[in-house]
Amino acid sequence: MLTVHHLNNSRSQRVLWLLEELGVPYDVRAYERDATTNLAPPELLEVHPLGKSPVLTDEQNTIIESGAIIDYIVRHYGEGQLSPTPGTPAYENYLQWMHYAEGSAMLPLMLKMYTSRLPDGGEPLQPRINSELENHLGFMNRALDNQDWFVGNEFSAADIQLSFVPQVGKLLYGLENFPNLEAFLHRIHARPAYKRAHERGGPYAYGS
Repeated sequence: MLTVHHLNNSRSQRVLWLLEELGVPYDVRAYERDATTNLAPPELLEVHPLGKSPVLTDEQNTIIESGAIIDYIVRHYGEGQLSPTPGTPAYENYLQWMHYAEGSAMLPLMLKMYTSRLPDGGEPLQPRINSELENHLGFMNRALDNQDWFVGNEFSAADIQLSFVPQVGKLLYGLENFPNLEAFLHRIHARPAYKRAHERGGPYAYGS
């Protein structure tokens, strides 16, 4: 049985959503952030030395990193669902989006979050950070011109992996200039599997 070590208001919500989309049975071990520091509790260190979420355990396998977890689930339990056929151009595009979500798109959002906690709000860095946010959110927004999903206009695990970017982007920066991303959020929040994951995982500040 798969076990998702799930931290509230975190990337692990995507893992629950993927499992609900695939109809794969799983257990949830829930953890709560510290009310003062907002950090993960020390109990997660018992699962993996980094003490971060998400973590997926599957018998003897312990997998970290949301992208690696999503890839593992799709390969081992997806039965061909939510991924293009390996070796096709669509699959290469799928892999690119899977890595882009955390490799590039989240960096300016994390910088926005952390600098906002500085006494001056990180004012000297804000023009560069905002420029990068416009660049990356704009790139994703244009990718959804005349289509609903990122890879060949077919819903895939890449959409699940990418979802955290506009969710956090809406909170930290706003999506007024990125209507395609706003519409994307409405589509994913309306999916029955997304709603089931929300019920299973508990309150989630970045979704409906």
